Formats: sequence, C-alpha cells, structure tokens
Amino acid sequence: MKYYVTTSIPYVNGEPHLGHAMEFVMADVLARYTRNQPDTEVVFSTGTDEHGGKIAEKAIELGITPKALSNQMSQKFRDLITALSVEPDRFIRTTDKAHEQRSQLIWKALASDIYKNKYVGWYCTGDEEFFTETVVKENKGVCPDHNRAYEKIEEENYFFRLSKYTDQIRAAIQSGKFVVVPESRKNEIVSLLKGGLEDISISRPKDKIDWGIPVPGDKSQVMYVWFEALLNYITVLGYPEHDDFKQFWPASLQIIGKGILRFHAAIFPGILLALGLPLAKQLYVHGYVTVDGKKMSKSLGNSVSPNEVITKYGADAFRYYFLRHVPSYDDGDFSWAAFDAAYNNELANELGNAVQRTAAMLHKYQQGIIGEVPESGHDTGAYREALADCRFDRALDTVWEQVRGLNQYIDLEKPWQIAKDDDAEHLRTVLANQVSDLLQIAELLQPFMPTTAGKIQTLFANGLVQPLEGTLFPKQETAPVAEV
Repeated sequence: MKYYVTTSIPYVNGEPHLGHAMEFVMADVLARYTRNQPDTEVVFSTGTDEHGGKIAEKAIELGITPKALSNQMSQKFRDLITALSVEPDRFIRTTDKAHEQRSQLIWKALASDIYKNKYVGWYCTGDEEFFTETVVKENKGVCPDHNRAYEKIEEENYFFRLSKYTDQIRAAIQSGKFVVVPESRKNEIVSLLKGGLEDISISRPKDKIDWGIPVPGDKSQVMYVWFEALLNYITVLGYPEHDDFKQFWPASLQIIGKGILRFHAAIFPGILLALGLPLAKQLYVHGYVTVDGKKMSKSLGNSVSPNEVITKYGADAFRYYFLRHVPSYDDGDFSWAAFDAAYNNELANELGNAVQRTAAMLHKYQQGIIGEVPESGHDTGAYREALADCRFDRALDTVWEQVRGLNQYIDLEKPWQIAKDDDAEHLRTVLANQVSDLLQIAELLQPFMPTTAGKIQTLFANGLVQPLEGTLFPKQETAPVAEV
C-alpha cells in the first residue's frame, strides 16, 4: 500500500507558531503509525511557501533580498521540525527550481481553462488575497487581521475557470470520493459550493509584484502565490512524469488549518480536475490554537513560541499536550497552567509512575528478571478507528485508559504485599502482566511520543530490566513517591 500525507506549507513571512507545530506533529503521527503497518510505503511531505508581496515587502523592510529572507525563515521551520522529532520524507520550498519549473508545466497544461481579463477588486497584501465589496464594507475598509486598509486594485490578470468545476467538486465531496473531516468543515465547503464558485485570478502584474514564478509566455505577469503554492503537493512528487507521482498520487490525506479550507477543498480540487487528476482521498481540517483563551497577537503580547515549550518540557510532552488536550475537531487552548497540569498529573504521575514502580519492583523482588511476558489482551480497535478519523485526542484517550487501568491494577494487586506473603509465582505473574501492559502502551504511544515509547521498550524488552537514567518525566515540583 502507498500512503501519502501532506501538511499545508507555512508562509515564511512570520515566525513558526503553535498551530504550525501541531500540524507537523499530526502528520508525523500518521506517517509513523502507517510506517509500522505491513507492506506499506509512506511519503510524508511538508515545506515552506516563499513567494508573494508579503515576502518582498518584509525583505525591503529588513534591507535584504526576498531569497535571503526566505532562506532564513525556511530554516526556522526546518529547525522546529527537528526539535519536535518530526521526520518528513520530503521538504519542499516553493523557491526550489524543480517546483518553479513544474508549476510552469502545470500552467501550460491548464491553458484551455486560463484566460486574461481585467480585475477590479480589494486586496490585502497581509493576506495575499482579494476580498469582496461586502467583506470590505463589513470591516469598514480595514483588514482586521493586519490593521491595514484594503487596496483598490484595477489590473489585467490571468484567470482560472474554477466555476466550471463546481458541480464535480460538490459531487466528489457528497459521494465520499473526496472526504472532508470533520463534518462541520464538510458542511461549510458544501454550503460555499451551493452558491457556485467564481473564476479566480491566478496572476499578478510583475511591475506590482516581481517576487514570484514567471507566467509562461508572458514576462509581464507572475503567478499568484496562492495558486502556485497549492501545486506543491504534486510538484514534490515529480508531476507529471516521475514514478513517485504515478505511485503516490492521489494523496491519502492532506492536513490543513480551517483558515485555508476554501483553497484546499475548492480551488485545488478544481485545478486537479482541470489536469485530469483524481482528488486527494481525504482532507482533515484542524482548528486554531489560542493562548489563555485569546487569539495570539503581537498587540496582546501573548505569543508563545513552540521552542519555548519544547525547551521546558521536551518534544514528547509537546506532542502529547497538543494532540490530546487540543480537540482534534475544534479549536483548542494552550496555557502554561494547563500544560503543567497535564505534564505533572498525566505524564509524570500516571505514565512515569507506572513505569518507575514496575521497574523498581522487578529490581527489588526479582533481581531485575522479567520472565515470560504474556500477550496483552487489550483491544486496540477504538485506537485504530480514532487514527483513521484523525481523532488524535480520542486515540490518546484510549491509551490513557490503559495507563490508568494499569495503575489501578498495581494498587489492587499490591505486589509489595504479595512479596511480603512470599508468593513468588503470583508475584511473577503480576509483574509480568504489568510489563505486558507497558509494552503495549509503548507500542501505541510510538507514533505520538517516539522517544518515550523507545525508552519504555528498551527498559523492558529483553527479559531483564535495563537501567533508566533519571525519570521519564521529571516533575516540575517535588511530589511523594508511591510505595513499591
């Protein structure tokens, strides 16, 4: 089986934020999980979006070239990916020569659906997007996200006949050939399609924005950044001729944030249909992350860098919190207090304690010898189903049911009391059951918390408990140690 998963590609005009980090981790979990399945080949692709007016504007402000700015910022996203223990197979930059060349090939292949026309509309450089008269009036002429006036633009652009594909896109979504989850996002895009899609501008005049991919056969125009950025999902596979493209497209899953739903559930499908290509099999749309219940913004001074969290707690704790405590199908919140609570109560007290108690008891009562470990009898069906539906929170809930069940088992069986009663055979059985549960927990956690899972597996995998340096999750505050 071929499995191809993508993230959206972040725009490099700003620093990596919590939402970017969460999306990278989501894709990594699914890639790791799928790599563990038999007879499966996986391609996990991410990257950075680097053309357009915002980049050119920011570069001028900093006194450097757009390419130099793109290089600096793209590296920050690569560094974050490494810090998160995320392991993509591909990292595409839209300034890569191969992407630029393949985007021009795609433009030529779309020629029958591209025409030139005069465009009059309202534009925000901060969004790299045109807005309707209605939206501009509602916002009193000022973009609320960037606190800058919309620009009235009148120019000649190339247009793509997106309207032609409205019915096909709607049919693909409603028939389940193109699955959009959660249901709320599917309903949102179906509602948009009911009104019919309009043709979209896909170029800008070079004298307005010259930081972009040249339009083939017209030196006066460059491709609109949002148009060519979408093409990365097929150019990274080597569209149209490369074997990777032939084997891995259509994508098994594309992961995006809800703010770019229209681009990925309407515009990109229209482009694919015009190219005669199948649509992605599934589009998963996650929500936003707020901080202390408020949207992150410079004016509020409440921005939290993913690296701050990773430095304090480690990559695995970051991955755990944002996949379990941010709802997979809705917006979620980060606060240092909530993170502290999850770290101390769940990771340190519940998982870490179960591991340490089991290892300590094996050393104390059996000289570290584990003996024969039975197969775990826990059903993992709900876990697998949750991952298939991109419900990362539910998948981790099922794992934590096992973690808590194991702690209850330890407290109920009281191995320390069995040792006092000198019932060696019963003690061996109980401790072996504890190890069996921990090894299954580690297996289920491997896609989510690879370092932690690896430590648990190393600790118990060879019939003899291995030494564990320090603790899995050093607590932020001192707490009493449970009896062993």
